[in-house]
Amino acid sequence: MKIGIVGATGKAGSLILDEAVSRGHEVTAIVRNAAKLTSDNVSVIEKDVHDTNEEDFRGLEVVINAFGAPLGEKDAHVEAGRALINALAGTGIRLIVVGGAGSLYIDDSKTMTVIDTPNFPDIFKPTAGGQSENLEELEQTTNVKWTFISPSADFDAEGKRTGTYEKGEDVLLVNNAGESYISYADFAIAVIDEAENADHVNARFTVVGEKE
Repeated sequence: MKIGIVGATGKAGSLILDEAVSRGHEVTAIVRNAAKLTSDNVSVIEKDVHDTNEEDFRGLEVVINAFGAPLGEKDAHVEAGRALINALAGTGIRLIVVGGAGSLYIDDSKTMTVIDTPNFPDIFKPTAGGQSENLEELEQTTNVKWTFISPSADFDAEGKRTGTYEKGEDVLLVNNAGESYISYADFAIAVIDEAENADHVNARFTVVGEKE
């Protein structure tokens, strides 16, 4: 497949890029600084996501939004998400968004989301709020094929690649140890699986993994 990855030099984006390349996909990295790329096996568009347009993505089948906003900036995720919605509108190119866990419900009653729980850290609320707003805009979009993937509450950048994960819809999951956990590496597997299989078009899903 021809896959574009926005934010391909970030913690999540770089692992998603590696996963895509390892499976033989033709990858285009959309990054602000191409010098930070660690892979030579990709095409590059050196551009801020906010400045992208339909022409930048022509010929791609999937665009993965792994844009990472600085901690505390709510609007950054919203504006980056909106830029991609506008660029991909009516093109038929699928948009897969690396989301957050804050918008997930804490149980099947669906009366409270993770971000509204008393112990949710204030420092993460702007980021989680921006990601939640991006999801809301996607849900109101009719001319883009999108998927929003929420990680578990403990999203571990240093965690091992176990090669397995479990999926759910919009309720926070826990693993066999009772932990809401997934490594970035296993999350990357889930992202590329979705790119290949298109199991959740115009929907959000979530994933949980095991610690190794």
